[in-house]
Amino acid sequence: MSLDIFKTKMSADAASQAAIKAFQRNYEALVSGANLDIREQDITPVDALPSLADIKETHRLAKHPQAKEILAATAVLKLNGGLGTSMGLERAKSLLPVKHGITFLDLIAKQIKYLREEVKLEVPFTLMNSYNTSDDTKSYLSVKNGELLEEPHFELMQNKTPKVDAATLAPASYPANPALEWCPPGHGDFYPSLIGTGMMERLLSDGVKYLFVSNGDNLGADLEKDLLCYFATNNIPFLMECTERVAADKKGGHVARNKEGHLVLREVAQCSPEDEMDFMDIKRHKFFNTNNLWINLEALKSLLEENDGVMPLPPIKNRKTVNPRDKTSTPVFQLETTVGAAIQCFPGARAVVVPRTRFAPVKTCSDLFMLQSNAYRITDDAKVVLKSKQVPLVKLDDDHYKMADQMLNLVQCVPVLEHCKALTVRGAVKFLPGVVIMGKVAITNTQKDAKELPPEVYQNIDVML
Repeated sequence: MSLDIFKTKMSADAASQAAIKAFQRNYEALVSGANLDIREQDITPVDALPSLADIKETHRLAKHPQAKEILAATAVLKLNGGLGTSMGLERAKSLLPVKHGITFLDLIAKQIKYLREEVKLEVPFTLMNSYNTSDDTKSYLSVKNGELLEEPHFELMQNKTPKVDAATLAPASYPANPALEWCPPGHGDFYPSLIGTGMMERLLSDGVKYLFVSNGDNLGADLEKDLLCYFATNNIPFLMECTERVAADKKGGHVARNKEGHLVLREVAQCSPEDEMDFMDIKRHKFFNTNNLWINLEALKSLLEENDGVMPLPPIKNRKTVNPRDKTSTPVFQLETTVGAAIQCFPGARAVVVPRTRFAPVKTCSDLFMLQSNAYRITDDAKVVLKSKQVPLVKLDDDHYKMADQMLNLVQCVPVLEHCKALTVRGAVKFLPGVVIMGKVAITNTQKDAKELPPEVYQNIDVML
């Protein structure tokens, strides 16, 4: 299949040359038949990393003579392109309520305002939106935080790329809804978007050298000033925040070293079936990528110039259907990359271990269930942090809680989880006010119709309804 068909389709949709070149690289890897997996035999586990606790002892930004200059050269970017389709959402995931009707976007806006007041600087702020989230995001922010919309670097628009017909490797066709022929190319599209929109040059022209990037659904990720000091004063080109893996992270991307000794990021979609047990072994691969990233824009510009404007990221081949809500529709490949995979591209890139307080994302309804519970709290500076050292391992039945509307229908009130170690729910269980979960609890409803869980304390017990 000729690549020209894809180029024509993307050009007709006003795609930038940077976006087309990035897609070309991924498509050529697909049609080459090359194995896109990162094999266990080609990597070695990372046994130890520097810790944020140690860094804070040696790199206090408040004590650094150039603290003001470092902060003045720093910007914050939140990745806000996700719809949360795996949770059945059709609007930006950041519009979900976290607690008491307060959304992710509300807290993100409060975080940046708090930071600016604290450091007495107008730290540049950017949301990386997708064509799926831009309008909803702007409409929501216009009500209470409309001043953010007027800022010069407010929005970085993510590209979209054609879905690839899995059988023919041609552009996917879906006449019933042509918009579904396109997909976001993953947050690795951050790099071609920076180039294609001209934002990288604008940021550099405005004196920005250090960029802190994190996921919009991770409200534990604020601008850690001592970590910024470590990053800036050591002239690190790329720094990834990792946290120690727990059982809930076993399918999340981990860091390792390749045969050349460089740090790499391996996602589950890059893992062959025979390597899955090693991938999910949290004692073997100890460190999980939080997607809190620190990027030196000058180093990034040099790296892109060396690679003809294309970040050499490993492509990920995601198998989907052209209509994600219709599993009988045409099978397609969505070619994606991850922003954190650039750790293998920068000579001298590093990783650091941070506490769990800097990582509280929402990828599933089970995550949202936890975040809405009292196991997490909102701090004065608008971070959402875990109250205890242990993350509750919550597994809700996918047949009844996979979609956000399903969960909200069954969960009238999220139970008290502050002292919960693990909660497993099988079947349709309605949660009413007054339920307290402690220790390890399993709740099962074998009936077709939903059943209410009586409001009481459940501790280390299996409950049959």
